[in-house]
Amino acid sequence: MIPVSEARTRILSALHPTPAEIVPLAEAWNRVTAAPVHARLTQPPRDVSAMDGYAVRADDATLGARLRVVGAAPAGHPWVGVLGAGEALRLFTGSVLPDGADGIVIQEDTNRDGDWVGITEAAAVGRHIRRAGQDFAAGDVLLPAGKRLGARDIGLAAAGNHPWLTVHRRPRIAILATGDEIAMPGEPIPAGGIVSSNSHALAALVRAAGGDPVVLPVVADDRAALMAVADAVAGMDMLVTTGGASVGEHDLVQEALGARGLKIDFWQIAMRPGKPLMFGQLGPVAMLGLPGNPVSSLVCAILFLVPAITVLVGLPPAPPPTMQARLGASVPANDHRADHLRATLALGSDGGLMVTPFPRQDSAMLRTMAQAAALVLRAPNAPALAEGAAVEIIRLDSAGL
Repeated sequence: MIPVSEARTRILSALHPTPAEIVPLAEAWNRVTAAPVHARLTQPPRDVSAMDGYAVRADDATLGARLRVVGAAPAGHPWVGVLGAGEALRLFTGSVLPDGADGIVIQEDTNRDGDWVGITEAAAVGRHIRRAGQDFAAGDVLLPAGKRLGARDIGLAAAGNHPWLTVHRRPRIAILATGDEIAMPGEPIPAGGIVSSNSHALAALVRAAGGDPVVLPVVADDRAALMAVADAVAGMDMLVTTGGASVGEHDLVQEALGARGLKIDFWQIAMRPGKPLMFGQLGPVAMLGLPGNPVSSLVCAILFLVPAITVLVGLPPAPPPTMQARLGASVPANDHRADHLRATLALGSDGGLMVTPFPRQDSAMLRTMAQAAALVLRAPNAPALAEGAAVEIIRLDSAGL
């Protein structure tokens, strides 16, 4: 068995970002840029007003001065002409500053009387003016390559006049549940069978991480049927299986796909839950074999599948983000496998995070996985810890769960 960190490193080092594609701006959210995004214009394109008020020459707009209003320039309707001595031009937020003006007096600092405006606070050169290019200039890099696009990034790209963006293609992740006992939700359940939760949970996790899940039909414990999977996943970026990766005589995934060219990198990790995890290559398709137990499957997906998708979508390889919390209950000493305890989160009396593992950690108990807010990370051979001790955790909301 190999350590968790080594397994993750070996998986991530075998993967590469997907090719680039061009998508409409409206479809670019949560995608990763495959090329820098440069501004196609200058913003603002000209000096504009930051407030409602009057464009003036600062030397004229002294306290108590009266200026003649020569017109108005609503936003989008620049005034044509040069502002002369003793003149003012009515402006609004976003209005273009006229030639000849070097200051703005806000509306609250004036008294309007027909075609005249009185100044109740003197103007200053440059005050309330947004200079041309204050935000960015044409050619500036607005977004670097390798940036996952959030709502603010989409807005910035739009302001830079980009209707399309070049991003990495969403990785196509095939998800395969195996086993004679497996039925999909709503289907007849065989005697001694169970309903498959893994395929649907993993598909949701793949979407959250930025991939496109392709849920394959359940495959029974049949060598020929499993061998046919190699053809079904042609064109995928990764195959994720659940079940069939252990040591029982019916766990046929390695044998059947091995006959179709599967090259195993490693199998079995020193962790709990999730020891029977394997990784390899099925031709050009990366293959990640997750355990069949639903909790083990999800924990392994958090630790390995989400980071793998992160690389595929074009981001740097990285482990799941962790943080510190204090134990809300004591935990016993750990054995030789890294442990990942499902736990709740709450605020302590001092405002810090308190994490409390569930008393039972059976890997088939999906309900507690759904109720959990975090995984408590316990290193191999870690000593017993008392309530209040500091521990490292993975918040499940940060993993897309």
